[in-house]
Amino acid sequence: MSAESAKGRDAGSPSAADWLAAFAARLGTEPPDEETMALLLDLAGVAAHSSERIAAPIACWLVGRAGCSTADALDIARDL
Repeated sequence: MSAESAKGRDAGSPSAADWLAAFAARLGTEPPDEETMALLLDLAGVAAHSSERIAAPIACWLVGRAGCSTADALDIARDL
């Protein structure tokens, strides 16, 4: 395991992808694919750097609530 992939988690903890897959399964949905995950991380970055850090997870939640595509939501966020 590289230092980068272990950053921010304890030894023996699942990777983000594994955790998200398990979480999605418990919610009864599919986890995001790699492209969607990258777009969500970009969206979170735009939200966090454009205002307060707390905007990042809430912006991602709003995308789900709105039923908007992640790519469209990222474009909207960049326009703010």
